[in-house]
Amino acid sequence: MDDLSIEGQIREFLASRRARLTPDRAGIPAYGRHRRVSGLRREEVALLAGISAEYYTRLERGHTRGASGDVLDGLARALQLDEAERAHLSDLVRVANLERPPQRTTAQELVRPAVQRIVDAMAAMPAMVRNRRLDILYANRLGQALYSSVFDDPIRPANPARFVFLDPRSREFYVDWEAAAHDMVALLRAEAGRNPSDRSLSDLIGGLSTRSEEFQSRWAAHEVLFHRAGTRRFHHPLVGDLTLTYEDLDLPADPGQTILVFTAEPGSASEEALRELARASSSLVAVAETQG
Repeated sequence: MDDLSIEGQIREFLASRRARLTPDRAGIPAYGRHRRVSGLRREEVALLAGISAEYYTRLERGHTRGASGDVLDGLARALQLDEAERAHLSDLVRVANLERPPQRTTAQELVRPAVQRIVDAMAAMPAMVRNRRLDILYANRLGQALYSSVFDDPIRPANPARFVFLDPRSREFYVDWEAAAHDMVALLRAEAGRNPSDRSLSDLIGGLSTRSEEFQSRWAAHEVLFHRAGTRRFHHPLVGDLTLTYEDLDLPADPGQTILVFTAEPGSASEEALRELARASSSLVAVAETQG
């Protein structure tokens, strides 16, 4: 696994962004026939960012104390960072500039009863509360039914990243497995920058890196993203294929928690499949209550 210290994350993130840019993409002439690096040289990034090569070298070594917003904006322009990458760099530098290293913590896992009631009220759609480690902290009945394969893992809280990289069934469940795997690693990488002191996050990343070469190689790419809205395709063992849109809604009163909600296009086959899944899950619950 790579260096999870904040200085190591800064170093590897900047180096990876520099390596992916060619002089042609950056709009600068590539002097000389023999370049020892495929991406930009440090002095080329410094030139584009409007800082000295010596200062950029210090930054890339993780020495960012005192780096201003203007400097970070210059780096973002030079390295052509997107919105999520710019936020990630800011998070890394913010943590690096703290007077005291953050204490080792574990993100909040309790879901307030009021939030549980909101999620349960979304009975016609799969809904769940997650933290930024992607742990599923609470789910309504349809959410549990949709993610039944994920909940098969006896480890709690259930975690789809663990499912994706350690359970072969994930490649059938997620129709676009490559996209799902990319997104989950990118979300965990972003959280590692925001909260490097989260003990459970470090344990999750360490365990996945040790047990999955696929995770390890994707982790090394330093990709990050925002998870706000999109489309995900599933192949559910009970009802077959579903194409669902999702919204990931922040809970301002519970920092680090979001409500993830899936919906189907009205009148679509996926909407009917969700209804069938709801009926099946209700029947299973009824049987269990009768037997209990």
